Formats: sequence, C-alpha cells, structure tokens
Amino acid sequence: MYRAHVLVCGGTGCTSSGSSQIIQTLNEEIRKHHLENEVSVVRTGCHGLCAEGPVMIVYPDGIFYSKVKVEDVEEIVSEHLLKGRVVERLVYHEAKKDDGISSLNETVFYKKQHRIALRNCGVINPESIDEYIGTGGYEALGRVLTEMTPDDVIQTILDSGLRGRGGAGFPTGLKWKFASGNRGNVQKYVCCNADEGDPGAFMDRSVLEGDPHVVLEAMAIAGYAIGASQGYIYVRAEYPIAVERLNIAIGQAREYGLLGTDIFGSGFDFDIELRLGAGAFVCGEETALMTSIEGNRGEPRPRPPFPAVKGLFASPTILNNVETWANIPQIILNGPEWFSSMGTEKSKGTKVFALGGKINNTGLVEIPMGTTLRTVIEEIGGGIPNGKKFKAAQTGGPSGGCIPAEHFDIPIDYDNLISIGSMMGSGGLIVMDEDTCMVDIAKFFLQFTVDESCGKCTPCRVGTKRLLELLEKITDGRGTVEDIDKMEELCYYIKDNAQCGLGQTAPNPVLSTLRYFRDEYMEHVVNKRCPASVCKKLITYKIDPIKCKGCTLCKRNCPVDAIEGDIKQPHSIDNSKCIKCGTCIEKCRFGAIYKD
Repeated sequence: MYRAHVLVCGGTGCTSSGSSQIIQTLNEEIRKHHLENEVSVVRTGCHGLCAEGPVMIVYPDGIFYSKVKVEDVEEIVSEHLLKGRVVERLVYHEAKKDDGISSLNETVFYKKQHRIALRNCGVINPESIDEYIGTGGYEALGRVLTEMTPDDVIQTILDSGLRGRGGAGFPTGLKWKFASGNRGNVQKYVCCNADEGDPGAFMDRSVLEGDPHVVLEAMAIAGYAIGASQGYIYVRAEYPIAVERLNIAIGQAREYGLLGTDIFGSGFDFDIELRLGAGAFVCGEETALMTSIEGNRGEPRPRPPFPAVKGLFASPTILNNVETWANIPQIILNGPEWFSSMGTEKSKGTKVFALGGKINNTGLVEIPMGTTLRTVIEEIGGGIPNGKKFKAAQTGGPSGGCIPAEHFDIPIDYDNLISIGSMMGSGGLIVMDEDTCMVDIAKFFLQFTVDESCGKCTPCRVGTKRLLELLEKITDGRGTVEDIDKMEELCYYIKDNAQCGLGQTAPNPVLSTLRYFRDEYMEHVVNKRCPASVCKKLITYKIDPIKCKGCTLCKRNCPVDAIEGDIKQPHSIDNSKCIKCGTCIEKCRFGAIYKD
C-alpha cells in the first residue's frame, strides 16, 4: 500500500514538453531515496490545463505542480515526498491562497466544469485495465449483457437525449435504432470516428490517450444493442500515443474476456480492430471513412442509402465519434434522467472543447451545455492575454463559423450556434483578439478546405478554389466591392450543390465573417488597408521620427536595405523596397517602428 501517488501527465502536450524525462528522473530520485515501496508514479492522460504543462499532482495531498522541469524533480522528491514540505514555487498559481493551498477543483479553471467524457483523463493509468475497472469500468457492459435487452439499451440512449458530438448533433439513440433491425440475421458493424482533423482540435485524442477502455466498452454496448459482432476504430496515424494505448487496451480487454467470444457468459461475441487514417480531412465524413476502412480511396458516397442501412462493406453500420462513445457507459450506469438533467432542452449533457488561440488557459475543458461563451473564455479560459479585447471565437473548425463579441453571452448549444451562423462541430474553440484580421481567418480555413477536398464533386473541387482566389485577391489589395458580392453568391452555390458535408460547410467561415465583419472586407477593398495590420501587402511600415534615436540597429538588420538615415538622426523606410518581414520592429529598442 503506497502512502503517496504522483500523477504525471502523459498526454501529447506534456510529453512534447518533456514529461517522459520527468517521469524517468522521478523514478530515479525515488529509488535514490529508497521510497519505491512508499510512492507510486503514475503516467496518466491529459489533465486539461495544457497551458501549465508539464503538470504533476501529488496525492493524497492533492498538490498540483505546474510547468515542472526535470531539474525540479529532485526538490519535489526530497522536500515534498520525503519531508512533507510542499514546494510552493511550483504550485499552480490559482491554488495558492492566503490560508494555504486549495484543492484543484476549487480553481476557476476546474470548478465550472463537469467531467463525464473526461472523467478518467488525468486520473488513471490509461495502460492499466485494472485501474479502469477500479473506477467502475466495464460495469455498464456487464449490466447491459446480463440485465437489459438490446431494445432497453437503445431506449436508454434515446431517453438520455445524447446527440452526436462529432459535429452534426444527430440523436445517438435514433441512429442506433435505425440500424437495429434483423439482429442476428445480417452482418453489422460498429465504427468509431477518431480521425479528428479540425485545426486546433484535440478532444478525441485526449480521451483515447487518457481513457481508451471507455471507447471499447461503449462500442461493445452498441454492438449488443444493434446486433453487431465487429467494431472498427478509425484513428489518425498522427496520433502515435493514442494508437499505442488503444492497441494495449484491446489486448488487455481480449485477455480479460471483455472482447471476443461469449462476453460475460452471455453468448454475445464482439471484437474491435484499429484502422489507421493517413490524415485526409474528408475521411471524417462517415461514408468516406467507411470507404477508407474498406481499403479504397477515402471519398464520400451519395446518401441515401444511409450507413444504418448500407454502410461498411454494404452492411448496416453505426458510426459515432470518440466523445459520443465516452458518454455511453455513464448513461447506462447513472440512468438517462441523470444525463438529460444536464444541459439545455434540446442539447443534453456536457461538451468537451479544446481551447486555443488568444487565450491564457489553453487546454481541454468539459462544460454543461448552455454554459455561455463568456464563462468559457473569461473564467475557465482565464481571459485574453496582454489585456487585449475579445473579437471572435471560431467553433466547428473549417466547417464552422465565427462568433463575434456581440454574441459573447450566448449559451453554447447546438441550436444557438447554428442560429448565429456557426456550429458546434467536434469541439475546437479558437479565440481571437483585436489584432486578428477576420478576412485572413476566413482565408486560412478556406486554404485548409481546398487542400483537403477529395476532388470528387465539382462544386467543392472548383468552387472552393475560386472562392479562395477571390479572398487572396482581396487580401492582396486587388479586390473590389463586386468581388465581395461574387464571393457571397459562390458560397451559397457551393453549400447547395456539394456532395458531402465538407463541401457543404466549407463556405461557413466566409459567410460568418461577411455577416459580422463586412466592414473589414470593405476596408480591404475600398481603402486597400488591413485594419488589423495582418495582410502583408496592405501594410506600410513607418518610423516615428520623435521616438527614433538613430541607433541604426534597424538599418543594419534590414535584409533589403530599405531603411535610410544617418547615425543619431531619425530614419525612414523606403516602402518600394520593403518586403514587410517585420525584422525592423523586432530589432527596434525604442518602439519607434509601427505598422499602418
């Protein structure tokens, strides 16, 4: 029995910041002080507060250390683990109080969250099936196979109000019901979409890295409900830690008889295999994903027939994303009323978001549906850095839209976001401040869509390319007012005629920025000026003659000799030569150079 457990984040973010070396050094120091029988070191999944990584929590004290470095480990072991003295300089700043150190759950980042999909992330060793079982894992599967009929399971999911967390928000129970006919007479499949391709999104990756067994258990429950014996997890090959932990989890579940034949002695057979995606964004679309699993080029298929009728290998198939699956066991264990008591009337439960962009607390959060955008950004997210003003938030990635400051207090749920021209998407939430150019943001997302189009249908293949060319024309200072009208018309044509969801939603970032930030587009085309000073070809670099000391540092570092002036005399920039690289601003010590 250990007297202390040290939990160190082993998610991708903290691993990239050196948490593996921290764990290695921690074990060495523990052995050095002969504490190996008293202190256990646990590599967990993501704790959520990625901005403070690498992170470490010491239990039973509940002390949260942030931004830990390898050189800090010796002090933590010798002071905290050996002598019981907290290393206060490493304690997360919000946990420090005048009367001592508060628990992590009392910090602003955590106290307004409600973790269901993330309940085990950062808490257990994801490579240990015993730890998952110790937190109630596979109990839901056991209950389903021994106490419930398949129709009972489907009705439970229907009553919970759970909607798909992958973007469209289709009722999960209804999808299962559509695929449930002819149990035992037709080969059926259960699939997990772990292809997560939105820029700035890492929700599914974190669940797979921190709690892989929850997905396996949920898929087995769905297999029983619809009469399927085989499952596939389609996961990005760029997620090596997730892939490794999924393989370990599948092996352990088979060894324990929780995957395979006659699970829990019920006569139910179900197994799961992995399929690695090569990074194609279009394979996040369900029919393209299934086509890829079959070994073909990942291109979408016409619907109908829908996958519940004719999906993988032309058989009835259900597909849900990782976060959707992560809710299933808890709904079974706690009941549909428990889940539906959270959230809003039409959007039940919680939603996981990956906070990124211009925000202090970048990381992973899980909030009840209906929480306002202001709460997420100003409280949980810690606000905008450097005292800047909030300008917009992008939800739904390339398929979503921008939420402007005028909707800062909107409760976040499926219907509210759609009503203002955005969408929930899988859960990426990118925050932008006053220094962001919204035309440039629209161009960024459209460039991504153009690159990721499979090319199967003309509206997407050609239409998005023409749309991008118009945006580039505007950001280069060659645009006209007529180009804005052409863009808007083209957006609606693509939405109405593209074959799959990728093409149909590709114009959303353009339409939402036109809706809320049309004045920025007009500034680009009428005055040939970028108000945020982001679009390079519309920027002019100038030197304030009052602030300039004539130190010549900018002149000496200019790569194209565009700066003129004598020593101790105000300098000037020849904009006919200037390539707008920004080196002069970086080098100036007096704040004399600015963008206009």
